[in-house]
Parts: sequence; C-alpha cells; structure tokens
Amino acid sequence: MIGARMIGTRMIGTRMTGALDAGAFVEPGSPARGLTVRKAAMRDIKPILDLINGYAARAIMLPRTEFEMSEAIRDFSVVYSGPQLLGCGALHFYSPQIAEIRSLAVCEEAKTKGVGRNLVEALIAEAQMYELDAVFAFTYVDEFFRKVGFHVVERGVLPLKAWKDCLRCSKFQACDEIAVLRVLRPEHWSGTEAEPWGQTVASPDDRFIQIPTPRIPTPQKL
Repeated sequence: MIGARMIGTRMIGTRMTGALDAGAFVEPGSPARGLTVRKAAMRDIKPILDLINGYAARAIMLPRTEFEMSEAIRDFSVVYSGPQLLGCGALHFYSPQIAEIRSLAVCEEAKTKGVGRNLVEALIAEAQMYELDAVFAFTYVDEFFRKVGFHVVERGVLPLKAWKDCLRCSKFQACDEIAVLRVLRPEHWSGTEAEPWGQTVASPDDRFIQIPTPRIPTPQKL
C-alpha cells in the first residue's frame, strides 16, 4: 500500500508510518539534547502540514489538508528544538485494546538526533497511559521499530478499521509492507493467528480483515 520507496520508507495508503529511517534512532546512551516532546496543539497544524506536505511533494507521504489535520490533531505528538518543529507522529485508536502509530515524519536535518525514537517512546507512553494492550505500525524500516521493542507480525490480524484508509491505495491488493507490533500488557493481550490468503477469515464480530498474503505452493511429490 505504498508508492515509491525513498529515504528508507514508503507511503501507506493515506497514512505514512514514517518519513524516517534507522538513523532516526539514537541509543539510550546518547541522549538527544535540547528536544521538547509534547502533545500537539492547534498552533502546530501549520508546521505539521508544512513537514508532511513537504514529503508529499516528493511522493514520500500523501498530502494532508488543514481540515484533516484539525480533525486528527488530538492524535499527534510533536518534537521541537526551540521554535523549530523537528518531527511529528500520531497514535490512532482502533479499539479499547489497540492503536496504531502513524504519520511519523522527521525533518531531514534531524534524522540522526533521535527524534524518531523520542516520538515513538512518547506515543508508547501515551498508549500505556490509556492502558492499551498493544500498538502496531506499518513500515519498511522494521529495524528501527525493533530497536524500540516491536516485532514483525502477520499483517492480516489487525482491526478492520485499520484498513479503511488503505482502500484508495492502488497497491491494496498487492500490499508488501511490514506490520510490526509491540505488546504492552502481555497478561491481557491475545493475538489471533491470521488464516492464509484465500481462506475464510471473517471473525464472528467482523473485527478483523485479511489482506493479500502470498501463499507458497506446496511441491507435489512425483
């Protein structure tokens, strides 16, 4: 569900997991100094739009409008250095148990300052505050997310609503992005194994959807 690959990431439907790469991670022993991480406010809409739409102009992210950002601003957290916005990211809730980390964007000059790590950790802390069981993301930079406690999972086992933004994507039927998950409350979390593509996958309450997953043919014995 992604367009051209650039700077280590790809577009995901109408969302973007991150305009960043593994360089956005700084080891805990190398603290990023002078950074302010906080929840976004309405005054942040313009700089967030400038950042996201700057990547959109290069086909790295899909564009956002002021109306869309106004609706979603409560999902966002931001990182500033003084008056300059260095990065943004959102935590989008899908159920009382799970949320998605999305719309991660870090300005080019801040790619090695740990902005991405600070954003993800802030979003995870927010998820923990709301007592979510797990958070997930879609990415082509799974090594970045592995460094902050995520692991790769089957893409098909995700809330149905998680795919509503992807329906307009030309690659929806041939998605090759990577789903990563971080379990926050193991004692409450119960993952569901996805069925192979082509089998019946609707759950009784229709909360899950299976997206295309290539099946490797079983060799026949001669």
